[in-house]
Amino acid sequence: MKGIKKSPAEESLYLEYSHQTEGCIFPLHTSVALFLLSYCDCKVFTICLVLSEENADTSLLREVLSQDLDIQVISRQALPPIVQNCCLPAVVEQPDVFCRAGLAVVLRHIIQKSYEAEPSRKEILELLGFKKTCLKACAEVSQWTRLCELTIPLAVENFLQESSDQPPAIPEEILQLERKLSEPVRVHNDDKLRRQKLKQQKTAGVTPLSSKGKAKGNAGAQQPSKELAGSAKSLELKVAFSKLTVQDTTTATNREPSDIRKAKSSDLPPLEHVFAEGLYFTLADIVLLPCVHHFLVIICKKSSEKLEQFPLLASWYQRIQEVPKVKTAASKCGIHFLCLPELLNSASKSHLNSNEVVAVEEQNDPLFTGGPRPTMTKLMEKGIEAVFSPHPCPSWTLDWKSLPAAVSPKEGKMSTDRALRKQQQLNNLVYMVLNQAKPGDRIVDFCSGGGHVGIALAHVLPSCQVILIENKELSLIRAKKRSDELGLSNIWFIQANMEYFTGMFNIGVALHACGVATDMVIEHCIQTRASFITCPCCYGFIQNTSKFNFPKSEKFKKTLSYKEHMILCRFADQTAVQLPPQRRLIGKQCMCLVDMDRATAAEEHSYSVQVISMEPESCSPKNNMIVGVPI
Repeated sequence: MKGIKKSPAEESLYLEYSHQTEGCIFPLHTSVALFLLSYCDCKVFTICLVLSEENADTSLLREVLSQDLDIQVISRQALPPIVQNCCLPAVVEQPDVFCRAGLAVVLRHIIQKSYEAEPSRKEILELLGFKKTCLKACAEVSQWTRLCELTIPLAVENFLQESSDQPPAIPEEILQLERKLSEPVRVHNDDKLRRQKLKQQKTAGVTPLSSKGKAKGNAGAQQPSKELAGSAKSLELKVAFSKLTVQDTTTATNREPSDIRKAKSSDLPPLEHVFAEGLYFTLADIVLLPCVHHFLVIICKKSSEKLEQFPLLASWYQRIQEVPKVKTAASKCGIHFLCLPELLNSASKSHLNSNEVVAVEEQNDPLFTGGPRPTMTKLMEKGIEAVFSPHPCPSWTLDWKSLPAAVSPKEGKMSTDRALRKQQQLNNLVYMVLNQAKPGDRIVDFCSGGGHVGIALAHVLPSCQVILIENKELSLIRAKKRSDELGLSNIWFIQANMEYFTGMFNIGVALHACGVATDMVIEHCIQTRASFITCPCCYGFIQNTSKFNFPKSEKFKKTLSYKEHMILCRFADQTAVQLPPQRRLIGKQCMCLVDMDRATAAEEHSYSVQVISMEPESCSPKNNMIVGVPI
C-alpha cells in the first residue's frame, strides 16, 4: 500500500479493515466503498484503512486491490477526534470539524464529489436515482435502506464466517431481496411504459399478463418473463440500458393504437425488475453487488443446488455484469464474476400487495372504536389524563438584540414572523440546557437542521462542546457557514443518521425531530445516560419500527392497543392555528398523552421526566417539550 501525504484541499475517507478472506475484504461496507471508488474512478480522497485490531494482517491486500488505489493503513488511535465518535466509513473535511458518517451518506458523497471532478460522466450522478433520492432515507424509517445498508451486509458477513461443513442455510435477508425483485416496478412514467409493454407483448404474440397476475382469457395462467424477450430485448431492458450507453435512444412519438390507449390500468402488464430498485442501475446495485457476489461464491462451492431458491437474484447478478465499467471496476477490487447456470425465472409468482396486508391488519380488532374520545376515556378510567408540568421560567429570553446576527434564526431563509416564533422556541430549549450544562459538557443537537439550536448553544456556552448531527447535507453546510461567521471553535458538524454517532455526551437536544426521530433521540440519550430536551413533531408519522413498538411504556401498553395509540398520534397533529379551537384543544391533549407515554417509558429507565408546554404556546403548533434527567 502506498502512503500519501494529506493535502489541505483533500478530504480524507476512513474505511474499517478487520481481515481479508478468499478475496473478500471485511467488513463488507469497506468492500462496497472500494468498489464505488473504482467504478467512479475517484481520485479526490485520501483513503485510509483503519485497523480494527492493532495486529490485523494487511499483507494480502495487494492480492485483492488494484495498484491504482493509493491507500494508507492507520490505527484507530490515529483517527481525527471527530471520527473517533462515529461509525465508519466516514469522510472528513479539513480542518476536521465536518464529518460525514455511515455507509449511505458516505457513498452518496463519493458520487457527488466524483461527478464534480468529472461532470462529463453523467452516469455517475445517475447512480443517485430519480430525484437523487437513492438510499437517502435513513434506515430507521426506510426498510429498503435498512436492507441494503445494514441487514444484507451483516447477514452475508455472518454467512461467510460460518465454518460448518454442513450445507449453509440461506440468510433470510437474501430471500427477502429475492422477494423484493419479484415485486412489480413502480416508476414516475409507469403508465406510459406499461402501455408500451402491452403493445410489445401483443406484437410478439405473447398473452398479456395484467398487473393482477392473470393472463387474459386464461385465469391463473402465469407467463415466464423469459418469453417477453424472445426475439428482442424486453421493454424493461431497453429502457434500462438506454441510460447506460451513449447510443441514440430517441424513440418514435407516434400515437399508440386505440386498444392500447383504452386499456384499463388494471389490465396493463407490470414492469419487472432489471436492477435492484427497478429499471435503472443505481447506488443500491453498487451496495448489493459485493455482498451478493461473495455470498454466491460460497453457495457455488458448498451447495450450488440452492441457487434455484433465488433465480431473480442470479439473473440480476448476471445482468449487472453487462453494465459498462462494472466488470473492470469489480476486478480492481478482487471481485471476479462467476458464470452461473441458467435458472428458471420465477418472477411471476404472485405476492400479496401492501394494500391487502393493511386491510388484513385493520380487520383483526373487532372491539376497536374509532376517534380520540373513546381512547382518551379508556386512559382516564386508568387514571391517565393529559397534564402538563409547569414551565419553570416562562418569561425567560435570550437577549437577541445583543447577540451577533449570525446567532439569530433571522439569518436563515424564513419570514420575519416565523423567525420570531423560532426565537421563542429557542428561548425555551436554551433555558432548559443552561439549567443543566456544566463547563466541559458535550451537548449534541440531534436532527439539527440549519443549526439554530446548536449555534445558539455554542455561542452562549463557550466552555461546552456542541455537536450538530443532521442527515441533510445542505442544512449542515448552511449551519457551518453561520458558525464560521461567528468564529466558533467549540462546534462539530456530523452529517449522519444519529445511530452512527457513537460518542459520549452529557445533554441531547432536538427541536421538532419528526415522528420516531424523537424516540430515537431519547433512546440515544438513555443509552448514554445523558439528559434530554426534545420538542416532538409530526406525530402522525409515528409507527412501529424495527426498534420501537407503541405504546412504549408498560403503563400505556396495559390500557391501549397499537391502533388506539395511533389514533392519538393522528389527532395529535391537529393543532394548526386555522383549525377550530375545540379541535385544537383535543389535538393538544392527544399530543400530551403521546408524550406522556414517551416520558413514562423513560421513567422506567430511571429518569425523572416532565412534559412541559413551551411559552408562549403560540410559538408553534407543536409546542411540547419532554425534559428528562437521569436519576
